[in-house]
Amino acid sequence: MPVRLFLGLLLLCGLLYFPSSAGAAEPDPRDLADLSLEELGNIQITSVSKRAERLSDAAASVFVITAEDIRRSGVTNLPEALRLAPNLQVAQVNADGYAISARGFNGSAANKLLVLIDGRSVYTPLFSGVFWDVQDVMLEDIERIEVISGPGGTLWGVNAVNGVVNVITRSAKSTQGGLVAAGMGSRENDGALRYGDSVGADGNYRVYGKYFDRNHTFTAGGSTKDDSLHRGQAGFRADWDRPGDQFMVQGNAYRGPEGQPLPGSIATGASLTLGTISLSGANLTTRWGHALEGGSNVVVQAYYDRTERTVPPTFAETLDIFDVQFQHSMRLAESHAVVWGGEYRYSFDRLDNSSFFAFLPASLNQRWASLFAQDETTLARDLRLTLGARVERNDYTGNEFLPNARLAWKFASDHLLWTAASRTVRAPSRFDRDPFVPGNPPFLLAGGPDFRSEVVKVYELGYRGQPATSISYSVTVFHADYDHLRTQDVAPSGTFLVLGNGMEGTTNGVEMWGNYQASRTWRLSAGLTGLRETLQLKPGTIDTANSVAQGGQNPAHSWMLRSSLDLPYQSEVDVTVRHVSALANPEVHAYTTGDLRYGWRPRRDLELSVTGQNLFGGEHAEFTAPATRSQFGRSVFFKVLGRV
Repeated sequence: MPVRLFLGLLLLCGLLYFPSSAGAAEPDPRDLADLSLEELGNIQITSVSKRAERLSDAAASVFVITAEDIRRSGVTNLPEALRLAPNLQVAQVNADGYAISARGFNGSAANKLLVLIDGRSVYTPLFSGVFWDVQDVMLEDIERIEVISGPGGTLWGVNAVNGVVNVITRSAKSTQGGLVAAGMGSRENDGALRYGDSVGADGNYRVYGKYFDRNHTFTAGGSTKDDSLHRGQAGFRADWDRPGDQFMVQGNAYRGPEGQPLPGSIATGASLTLGTISLSGANLTTRWGHALEGGSNVVVQAYYDRTERTVPPTFAETLDIFDVQFQHSMRLAESHAVVWGGEYRYSFDRLDNSSFFAFLPASLNQRWASLFAQDETTLARDLRLTLGARVERNDYTGNEFLPNARLAWKFASDHLLWTAASRTVRAPSRFDRDPFVPGNPPFLLAGGPDFRSEVVKVYELGYRGQPATSISYSVTVFHADYDHLRTQDVAPSGTFLVLGNGMEGTTNGVEMWGNYQASRTWRLSAGLTGLRETLQLKPGTIDTANSVAQGGQNPAHSWMLRSSLDLPYQSEVDVTVRHVSALANPEVHAYTTGDLRYGWRPRRDLELSVTGQNLFGGEHAEFTAPATRSQFGRSVFFKVLGRV
């Protein structure tokens, strides 16, 4: 055990020996019976319509991961928390890498899922995806995670193709007092401190700091992978709440190195090293909400996000993003709920290229501007029609049109039937237009000068209901038609390669999940997804990257079972069993594994837990080529959490 972690645990135990202060404002974890299935259905969400609505009324395939779900799962980072959503595909690549998507098209550079943290988009315009190794929050501060599978382009823009993940943290007012947490295990060690207090009569703030070490992984052959990582992060949030006005400002900063494992094309056990990846960044977000007469309101949000990533010997990037958004929600007469707004985004991207790979031009400024409007019309007491559209302009392809239509029929108080049709796009990223191999001419790969937006049309039919007080479930079936998908083509001259849009395809699938309250102290949950992805090249396309094979990176089906049981003496047991079917390319065997967490609260301000992961089924891989991919086996993690 590292000396600094050991000393930190000693200090933590000393702090927790003394009674907590009376001013600690965070609520105790709730018993299962305190949050009924009806209350779960009444959780207020905002990601589907950009206004508060009950989960049970949302006409979309949306799953909510609650703070209690996260606490009782024993997970230690955001990607692992996303495994709790049955409508996401989450595969761990190595110690610091994940492939996360919805409804197919998964990969370590998956580019069809939009992820937000408190309204700040964390996708990178470098490849239209998410660098999961730097997306971190204090899990104890998360209020909920809203996971929408399916397009959200009308409200969220061109990269919300197959889904939207919206991470929403608690207000500063609900995190008053002190919190200290420390954990150690066979795969990682971490620690965090947080303190919150009031500012004047209507303001509150919190500050936090956290640090973690994650150990390297091993291949099936027993070779050590150079993929360990270490990172520190600190931040703050402040909220002011006055009658008719709400103001929030928050910021975060992080820094840390991580190992860089060799690619699968290099033999296992090679003595080569690629060097350590250097990561750092900082962001600042402000949001102001103002209530108007008649129930209308306006929200203005702005953020700045800076990231620095050095990946030797390939590239080094410094990216600055400025974003400002405006939204106005209002009710026209009694039957129309309208939300409209706009967004402007500007980025400064600066790259240091290598001799064998380059983004050209090395420095690039980009702009995105959009306007959207959506109207929810009450056709009858139990029938609602939603029509909306967004026009978004980017520097590569100009204007893109993103419409959607939804019809929701609440034929009984606890039963909702809905259907939707949407069109959305993934606009080109720098990885589609600007990559060159090698870094100097003559080029083997000369970018994608004519690369256009990928387009998808999606049709959905869903049901959400609670047929009994002890049972609730949701079922969605969908069909999607994709066009202009990315390929690597031979240029017309036949002397080099370019990136093009020579592939099309379809996906069909089903998503379902439900809850059963077996007793006052025992809840069972289950989720199942099925997916069929069919890709094909367009006539005349010569694709040198075998892009059609990417369909083999998605499991045909997956399922999850969870059991949450409250025991006497303030203790609890949670069990999660997951199954993921095989992947075809590269071949990854199907696996079934289980996690077990035991938690105990000996005092109101103290919680102890132990979590075992991958407890049966032996070691398994989840993604990438067989030669160098990581194997994941049994692990254990001990955690102490106290409030002072």
